[in-house]
Amino acid sequence: MKTLWMTKSLMLTGLSTILLTGCATDTVSSDGKLDVVTSFYPMYEFTKQVAGEHANVIALIPVGSEPHDWEPSAKDMKKVKEADVFIYNGIVEGWAEQALQSTANTKRVVVEASNGIDLIEGLHQEEEEEEEEGHSHELDPHVWLSPVLAQREVEAIAQGLIAVDPTHKDDYRNNADRYIAKLKALDGTFREALASVKHKEFVTQHAAFGYLAKEYGLTQVPIAGLSPEEEPAPDKMADIIEFVKEKQVKTIFFETLVDPKVATTIAKEINAHTDVLNPLEGLTAEDKKNNLDYISIMTNNLHALKKALDE
Repeated sequence: MKTLWMTKSLMLTGLSTILLTGCATDTVSSDGKLDVVTSFYPMYEFTKQVAGEHANVIALIPVGSEPHDWEPSAKDMKKVKEADVFIYNGIVEGWAEQALQSTANTKRVVVEASNGIDLIEGLHQEEEEEEEEGHSHELDPHVWLSPVLAQREVEAIAQGLIAVDPTHKDDYRNNADRYIAKLKALDGTFREALASVKHKEFVTQHAAFGYLAKEYGLTQVPIAGLSPEEEPAPDKMADIIEFVKEKQVKTIFFETLVDPKVATTIAKEINAHTDVLNPLEGLTAEDKKNNLDYISIMTNNLHALKKALDE
């Protein structure tokens, strides 16, 4: 069989460079399908949509787990090593580079879906106090929360699958185009719904929605930094409370996989209420039970945002 060595970036027409590494072949597993390992939920969902019936797709990070501090087990590492394709977002999976180095496989293709996207900077709480001393800001990984940038990630995934399995190129291309059309429609819905809201600022428990805010002309005011486990310093809490009083913010957003105590504390302080803004870092058991997916959860996010911004 013909083998194509992918040791450099692949240029896509009309898109930024994506990064594919490894050796792409048309060899598939014994059931005739690609074995594709993804890191966490958005990568799993995007990959399933593109791969269709031609791949066995799994997510390493299980339902109900928060991905920022998750670490792979020996069993997970075996899955990474044996995969035909490994797909991850980049940045949020701090374990990924070491895992890939430790599970060398020249036949495996690796797709870093966010590669080539212009990333924005975010601050951890401790960095806010030290930034004047020359500390660099950490890049924000949450690109999947912009329906526009999600399209870019889907395209990167499609190119990765095509490189490994060119026999089914047309199917991957058609599947990707159909899903990208849904993401474009979602983007249009966001633009229409948020174009004339009364307020532009929204308060979140952690800084996950910077790309979404930038895309639709909003301002995210995070209580904590890029990691949802961070606790805000007392002076930060005081600043947030002062801000929400000044802007008459009536909703404080929290998320499903993290303790909402900080958001609840601020809401009580200002006599506001709380609501969910889901960063889609993982599904809960309840999400699975209700057959929720990326599109439906993002639609729920839009409804929550619009309601809060029109209060």
